[in-house]
Amino acid sequence: MEDSRTLVALIFVFAPLSLVSIGGGPAILAEMQRQAVGVHGWVTQGEFGDLFAISRAAPGPGALLATLIGWQAAGWRGALIVSFAFFLPSSMMVYVAAHFWNRWRGSAWHAALEEGFAPVAAGLVLAGALAVLQSDAAPAWGIALTVAICRLWRPNLHPLALLGLGGVFFVLCRSIA
Repeated sequence: MEDSRTLVALIFVFAPLSLVSIGGGPAILAEMQRQAVGVHGWVTQGEFGDLFAISRAAPGPGALLATLIGWQAAGWRGALIVSFAFFLPSSMMVYVAAHFWNRWRGSAWHAALEEGFAPVAAGLVLAGALAVLQSDAAPAWGIALTVAICRLWRPNLHPLALLGLGGVFFVLCRSIA
């Protein structure tokens, strides 16, 4: 009985998140963290950070974090339910919206909407980044700040070089602590 309640709760959390994920998975990361850690307790803050790292390292969409949370909450059935609840509604909405969006391409409101979505998506992604940074404050903030400074200082520096340096810094911080 508890397992079926968890599955229903997973649907009621991830289906609406699917429909507001403008900007992709990172845009709803903060709310996903709040629901999974704070509201339902499916994962701890540390586990959320670990699942986030796994979802970024694994091939496929970054929103696989949702599937991993479902796995933690209710095993393989949770992973399956969350995958459908999270990917199906937004996919259907995008399919329908694309049909109408292309029909009115070039109109004034079309251009205004496109310009308006950019800051909304950026704000949602930043909120998600803050949720991830809360998992391990000092090293995570240090790495994020260093990468941001490096990207502003040398915008053409390859992101993989920064990723490697961030990984080395993180390992050094962990071995000292």
